[in-house]
Amino acid sequence: MNELIIGIDLGTTNSEVSIVQNGTAVLIPIDQDDPILPSAVGISQDKTLLVGREAKNQYVLYPENTVLNIKRHMGTEQTFILADTHYQPEEISAMILKQLKGRAEAYLKSPITKAVITVPAYFSDVQRQATKKAGELAGLEVVRIINEPTAAALVYNAAQEVEKRILVYDLGGGTFDVSIVLMRQQVVEVIASHGNNQLGGNDFDDKIVAYIEKHLAEKNIDIAQNAKAQARIRRAAELAKITLSDNPYAQINEEYLIEDTKEPIHLSLELTRADYEAMITPYIDETLEAIHIA
Repeated sequence: MNELIIGIDLGTTNSEVSIVQNGTAVLIPIDQDDPILPSAVGISQDKTLLVGREAKNQYVLYPENTVLNIKRHMGTEQTFILADTHYQPEEISAMILKQLKGRAEAYLKSPITKAVITVPAYFSDVQRQATKKAGELAGLEVVRIINEPTAAALVYNAAQEVEKRILVYDLGGGTFDVSIVLMRQQVVEVIASHGNNQLGGNDFDDKIVAYIEKHLAEKNIDIAQNAKAQARIRRAAELAKITLSDNPYAQINEEYLIEDTKEPIHLSLELTRADYEAMITPYIDETLEAIHIA
């Protein structure tokens, strides 16, 4: 019997775990039929560790006890405080990996000790070592670290017989890279790669957050010192971004955004897709420039 090795996409916003079955990569469900685990870690009011959707849901209530987007800090010395305890980025990532490991073991009804983890093509050696350490802290032997575009090409190439040269455009929650990949005779070779480890969907959200904050400032409302209001605005920005994928405008409403004032402050404004696209044009242009460089 072949030894079980799981494949993990440790993402900035969301993470997934898979297994190869009959030559095909199969995503393992995390919540019912949903294979996506939000890359969020938190501590509840009763000191319970929360990982995934529960942690993300509590963010708007207790942002001080929730960590998001940890991938952007991998390989740095920055620490994060949860319930008065300091954690390194790889320790937070290990909690996410341990959750994925547990879900895989429950699905496969077998203990898992080995994994392949994907990272952005532009991750530095330090960031790759931090990712490997996170795996070890989660009880996994990381048998290989694979670039995300290479992993995508491997899956795509599984059913391909002829030699091909393809471009993999990977714009994630926190990182972006583009790779030119040559595929021939079951071999995947990255010919060229370019990107930015600090560009992703979170930056797109930031543009909407700034738009909302400007709207509030025009009404002499300052939320700079209100962590809960900031968390709610960030969540509203992400939802607006998603809405604008399929609609010409998004309505942003947050009732009782700030309550500890003489009169409760409510947020209500509209964002059109045209205005949003104008906001993010510099980011899109940067990805196109990366394509030309690659």
